[in-house]
Amino acid sequence: MRDFYDVLGVSKNASADEIKKSYRKLALKFHPDKNPGDEQAEKNFKEAAEAYSILSNSQKRGQYDQFGHAGVGMGSQGGGGFGGGGAHMNMDDIFSQFGDIFGGGSPFGDIFGGGRQRGGRSKGADIRIKLSLDYEEINKGVEKKIKIKRSVLAEGVKFTNCATCGGQGQVTQITNTVLGRMQQTGVCPRCSGSGKTIGHRPSGVAPDGMIKKDKTINIKVPAGVESGNYMTVENQGNEDVNGSPGDLLVVFEEKPHEYFVRDGENIFIELTINYPDAVFGNKIDIPTLDGKSALKIPAGIQSGKLLRMRGKGFPMLRSSSKGDQIVRVVINTPSSFSKGSKKIIESLKTELDPIKNPYSKIDI
Repeated sequence: MRDFYDVLGVSKNASADEIKKSYRKLALKFHPDKNPGDEQAEKNFKEAAEAYSILSNSQKRGQYDQFGHAGVGMGSQGGGGFGGGGAHMNMDDIFSQFGDIFGGGSPFGDIFGGGRQRGGRSKGADIRIKLSLDYEEINKGVEKKIKIKRSVLAEGVKFTNCATCGGQGQVTQITNTVLGRMQQTGVCPRCSGSGKTIGHRPSGVAPDGMIKKDKTINIKVPAGVESGNYMTVENQGNEDVNGSPGDLLVVFEEKPHEYFVRDGENIFIELTINYPDAVFGNKIDIPTLDGKSALKIPAGIQSGKLLRMRGKGFPMLRSSSKGDQIVRVVINTPSSFSKGSKKIIESLKTELDPIKNPYSKIDI
């Protein structure tokens, strides 16, 4: 497998903007509509998209820089209709995920937004929704009912062949360039590739022959997802004039937690303890994703010390392994004292040995 930086033709210290520009250039060069029937061009197109899906994500890029291609499967990768980009992408994944790279002025803008072609047949526009999940749902996995509003072909609509493309769904454009005449075949701009235009529609039906209908869908969210991951529910998007539906893209986002901060499969929490617990040690019940769990505080612990609770983090996607819970211990220093407490603390000044080296270098 080729190095992702070599695929995009950028250096390993390339900026995000340089990576984006390089990918856009390659995607335009090898786009299937520009190279119909060219298997090598399609392979190059997918290869560039895979490289971009990794190098455009700071976390995935860091894993790739450290572990190479073995690091690509870590963390957020998924398969079988679920993922966040990466290896083995199909054309629909690429179009739906990276279409915004090309913007409104792209010569392939109609392919990367709205309806698109699949094997010569048109397909309705995808629907993209966000689904918010709390940490407990992400930890266990959850089944959700979601309600969507989708466009479907209305009854009684009649069509005629598109006058622009003659019902083919594609038009051929010939352009004179310095290199000679260039022929390019693309989706018909009038019928968006369907080959049909509305001939008759009943009263109350939209000009495109569609009506809006509500639909409730059950989806099973796997344990361990994170913000930015998405699930593709096939054939649950908007229909086109042929009645062929697009897909539903469910993009996950995490709800903020009262205590925890997430970093991949690990979670972090800060625990404040009193001075006696820091000196003598203790066992303290603290929150975890699975409920309260006892944490042993070693005697003589220093403020800022990190304690690791193994296997108390999030599950890794499609794996039995789990991350850890990292506990940052902070020692509470009281701001007011009773007379008795003050005397006890003052007596410690004479009993405790002076700190031999109170200074140390910090990272800034």
